[in-house]
Amino acid sequence: MIKPSIISRSYYSNSWNIQLREVAKDGYFKECIEIYRQMLRHGDSPDSFTFPFALKSCASLSLPISGSQIHSHVIKTGCEPDPFVQTSLISMYSKFSLIDNARMVFDENVHSRRLTVCYNALLAGYTHNSQPLKAMLLFQKMFSSDVPFNNITMLGVIPACALPENIGFGMSLHGCNVKYGTDCDSFVVNSLLTMYVKCGSTELARKLFDEIPQKGLISWNAMISGYAQNGLATQVLDLYSEMKFFGVEPDPVTFVGVLSSCTHLGAQRIGLEIEQRIARSNFGANTYLTNALINMYARCGNLARARKLFDVMGEKNIVSWTAMIAGYGMHGHGDIAIELFNEMKLTGIRPDGTAYVCVLSACSHAGLTDKGLGYFKEMERDYGTRPGHEHYACLVDLLGRAGRFQEVKELIDSMPMKPDGAVWGTLLGACKIHGDVKLAELAFERVIELEPTNVGYYVLLSNIYTNAENMEGVARVRVMIRERKLRKEPGCSYVELKGKVHLFVAGDRNHPRTNEIYEMLNRLEELIEESYGTEAKNEKLRRSEETTSTSAGVHSEKLAVAFGLLNTTADTEIVIIKNLRICGDCHLFMKVVSEVVNRGILVRDASRFHHFKDGTCSCNDYW
Repeated sequence: MIKPSIISRSYYSNSWNIQLREVAKDGYFKECIEIYRQMLRHGDSPDSFTFPFALKSCASLSLPISGSQIHSHVIKTGCEPDPFVQTSLISMYSKFSLIDNARMVFDENVHSRRLTVCYNALLAGYTHNSQPLKAMLLFQKMFSSDVPFNNITMLGVIPACALPENIGFGMSLHGCNVKYGTDCDSFVVNSLLTMYVKCGSTELARKLFDEIPQKGLISWNAMISGYAQNGLATQVLDLYSEMKFFGVEPDPVTFVGVLSSCTHLGAQRIGLEIEQRIARSNFGANTYLTNALINMYARCGNLARARKLFDVMGEKNIVSWTAMIAGYGMHGHGDIAIELFNEMKLTGIRPDGTAYVCVLSACSHAGLTDKGLGYFKEMERDYGTRPGHEHYACLVDLLGRAGRFQEVKELIDSMPMKPDGAVWGTLLGACKIHGDVKLAELAFERVIELEPTNVGYYVLLSNIYTNAENMEGVARVRVMIRERKLRKEPGCSYVELKGKVHLFVAGDRNHPRTNEIYEMLNRLEELIEESYGTEAKNEKLRRSEETTSTSAGVHSEKLAVAFGLLNTTADTEIVIIKNLRICGDCHLFMKVVSEVVNRGILVRDASRFHHFKDGTCSCNDYW
């Protein structure tokens, strides 16, 4: 016969557990801990049903001391072998970033080594704590021990393979999923998709994506985000069009990926359409989306629209301010960028390292040397932000453009860390502006030690030698490029017309209107000759090593401007997006063309915006 006291204890224990389950299920974790304490105060003993709720609550509230105390209660009551208690302990320690404690719990209990749920908890813990190698080794142990795995196992270990060096293991997991049937789970498929895109294997990701019979929004977003993160902006816009065709409704994640690609390609018209869709979808209050729109408009040359969105924002965060400051800086409006930066500080937002990079860059593009030096000093003095390599590179650019090379040398010598390739490369660029061959050779020697395969630096030194009429130096650089089998990244330019992005590369003859484009270029040459005369034209459009058209053909931005002139009205500004920095010849060409055809031309290169009008550029040749 069962004693009444035992029935009473069992009854009260179940009563407490029901309360714990209900509050934990609704996310009331503080209340859950309080109920657990009340239970102890009443003298009722917790059991294996009690602990998972209490441990989960400690994990959710980040209470490691309370969690350890409850672990002691687990041991005291003898509930440690219970699988649910085991997994709760492992998960709790993992969330506390005490992954060694989680592993200790796993290893100390012989039952864990045969239980799928315990392996799953520890796998997820290793991945959560950025220890992919240990996650992969644990899965291998699980597999070799014939412990059955399931879709939860895969969701724990696949993210550990989201690094290029782990792609081989990830592909093996993909094979396991196919062999054992877990690839039918949509969450597993999406996890594999995300893994491939994070590894940069967009072709494998697309193959998997195309094989999914019923694609949900998560799959579309994974593929769009993957293309965007890998710089495949054209594919993003194509996939977005396909998504619309199938009637899949986008969400903020979709829009952020597509807007970043519009930014990359200068596809402002598509960005405007997305802005309208955002408004119709009631996502307008989403700060991330508004920031993405501000950045898109600013980098597509529409500063007025970007500023309007910025001004009407309800709550601006550091990203909002930084996007606007960077936009003004790229357009050469350093004074406005500085105003915004100071205004941001007055609102109580502390500038971070990225904000300082933006304001220093704005000062550099506008020639505001002393202002930039002041900001560099204040970042650590007033805000405790230690300058990184990127800040020193900005300062080298700032001083180098101003020709203050003695100060540049002193700055580099005083750096608390070893100068990186960006610092030396920036100095090399400054040497080109001022024709300092000796210092350029020193900077080049240092930068190729750090970035030996960056062909841009070789081309830059070659251009410096060309400008100094040092053909021996040019020949040496050419030999180095040939011996090291380096290839220059092909220059390309984008022009948007009626929502479609047109791509041009140097010497391009693949565009359907190629004949008209080259005819327009010939006409421009004739107009320039009529305006300046043959000798003046040749002087005006001087050639240099970086711009000769004999090998690569006509540069992409020239083809783009000819296409723009063919397809836009006289009152329309032509907007061109270029992947590399504009060369000296093309910069001069755009200035002359803007005067002879009386058109505004806007070129965004890899460094900044150039507004060409009436024969001048907004950069005042300070680039």
